[in-house]
Amino acid sequence: MIKTLRDTDRLDETAFMAILSLFCLCTTIIRRLYLGTWDFFVTLNWNLFLAFVPWALTSISFIKPKIQHSILSIAALLIFWLLFFPNAPYIVTNLFYLRLKRSMPIWYDTLMILSYVWTGLLFGFFSLWDIERILGRKLPAPVVTFFSGFLLFVGSFGIYIGRYLRYNTWDLFTRTSEVLTDIGDRITNPFEHQTTWGVTFFMGIFLNIVYWSFRLVKKRL
Repeated sequence: MIKTLRDTDRLDETAFMAILSLFCLCTTIIRRLYLGTWDFFVTLNWNLFLAFVPWALTSISFIKPKIQHSILSIAALLIFWLLFFPNAPYIVTNLFYLRLKRSMPIWYDTLMILSYVWTGLLFGFFSLWDIERILGRKLPAPVVTFFSGFLLFVGSFGIYIGRYLRYNTWDLFTRTSEVLTDIGDRITNPFEHQTTWGVTFFMGIFLNIVYWSFRLVKKRL
């Protein structure tokens, strides 16, 4: 059975996220018109697309609910979702670029990047809520709650891999040996890679704070 966005109560959410994404795109276009040329900030749109992918994956599982009926299909969904999920909070690290010298007013660049950050986080958190709903039908609530917090730390590790090791999601398939070697080295020799675990821990704490803040706000509504 295939459901529509209205059937799954996702029509408003989809429209809102489309508007936010369009606004983000417009900020880079305005920047282009102001400067007369494209620069590396245009890659924010690619980052946002990658942040959209995990939300798209979980949305498809609700439009086609048969995906949620099989343990095997749920496991496949979770694996592919986890491969792309770090791309959503990864956008936060684009705030690093505010340190660079530029001809654009810093207030504009700050608001532009924050717009992408907010939209990317929403894509990620909405998709994580979907994962919770799916797993909640198979697992006890406390287990799902713990698993959500754990996934945010896994996502933080993924952020480190992307920002500092410069690996992308598809590198897991095209450069598998290199990726696994670097990851394995950081797991087996943690004290030699303090930045790895510092970023993972503190980014994981930050994402959990933001995520569970959203959950508390949701309960107040």
